Amino acid sequence: MTDDIDRGAFLAGRRPDAVQIYLDEETLSNPDALTAHGEFISGGIVLLLDGEQARGIFQEATGIDPMALAQDAMGTEGAVARDGADATCPAAGAESHHPRLIFAFAEEQNESVGGLYAEGPVIHAYVACACGERYSDRWVAEQA
Repeated sequence: MTDDIDRGAFLAGRRPDAVQIYLDEETLSNPDALTAHGEFISGGIVLLLDGEQARGIFQEATGIDPMALAQDAMGTEGAVARDGADATCPAAGAESHHPRLIFAFAEEQNESVGGLYAEGPVIHAYVACACGERYSDRWVAEQA
């Protein structure tokens, strides 16, 4: 795992080779094993890893193929915090609505595609909520 990747650079869209993973503390069976590889925040841990490595680690840690999560989540829009470490479920209303996991990556600016992609790098985030809902969000990265 790489623990030297700058999370700020990722959130600014300058690390399209990296993936950010948020895992809720209830999802973690052994949080101490990840201490050296992530940042503990209220309610969970954020890991920032090289892309291919992250996909494998995500699947191993959660039992979910990240591409299957993305496929399931794309049909439902939700709201993900711009730090990629919290989210608001579109089915919210009960206490059981909090992100169990968030898988996020940056895509470089692409003016030929248009839309958000013409405005700057885009962060894509896919969420599995504690209630079972899967949803996504994307936004233009904040340039720092």
